[in-house]
Amino acid sequence: MTRVIATAGKGGTGKTTTAAVITRVLIDAGKRPVLAVDADANANLGELLGIDVDKTLGAVREDFMVERAGLPPGMTKEAFLEMKLMSAVVETDDVDMLVMGRPEGQGCYCAANNVLRAYMEKLQENYPVVMMDNEAGLEHISRMTTRKPDALLLVADHARRGIEAAHRIRGLIDELGLQVNRVGLVINRVPASGLDPRVEELARSTGLELLAVLPEDEEVARYDLDHRSVFELPAGNAFVTAVRGLVEDLQLTD
Repeated sequence: MTRVIATAGKGGTGKTTTAAVITRVLIDAGKRPVLAVDADANANLGELLGIDVDKTLGAVREDFMVERAGLPPGMTKEAFLEMKLMSAVVETDDVDMLVMGRPEGQGCYCAANNVLRAYMEKLQENYPVVMMDNEAGLEHISRMTTRKPDALLLVADHARRGIEAAHRIRGLIDELGLQVNRVGLVINRVPASGLDPRVEELARSTGLELLAVLPEDEEVARYDLDHRSVFELPAGNAFVTAVRGLVEDLQLTD
């Protein structure tokens, strides 16, 4: 059975790093291959995973809108688009990568999006876990799959704005009518002294389940500056260890 995990949060909170390290922890636990989906407009999940991506699903969809009038003889539009979509999957030994890419341009995209949704549904069946990194908006979850996420992790940094943004995203879930098995807060970049009481009180006031507290980690920041993937982080790194606890709590390695 495929498990779908998603992250969301305000830009700059470290949600993409969190998504990347979750992917690494899952692979360390033998849950491979993982399908990593970058649904953030500022796509950089691939960089953290050490994967180069040169084609996005958005670009494929735009190309299809231009090329659909000149299909090969005997090929339906649906089959042509699905063939194009397959070319956007970057495959490695442990992680397969998809980048959603730019939003729709002008024109009617209903037919193309229906094919894309069906393709995503079929593709996800091939993986034990799908890790989807989202921007603060959750449109890709609501429009690109009907599969109910097992967990949506609202990542905030150790600051008021990040937690308030997570609270607003929780409201967006209801507005979009999304069904999620478990929604919770992950507070990132927490200093060694622990949660500030004001931050802890604000987190409590959101009503969100506090799933994890992740430490501020100079080693993670240094690896990022050096363009090194999360797979190079030592197994005993404090951030990796904390994320491993989160993955175990979510029962993703069962």
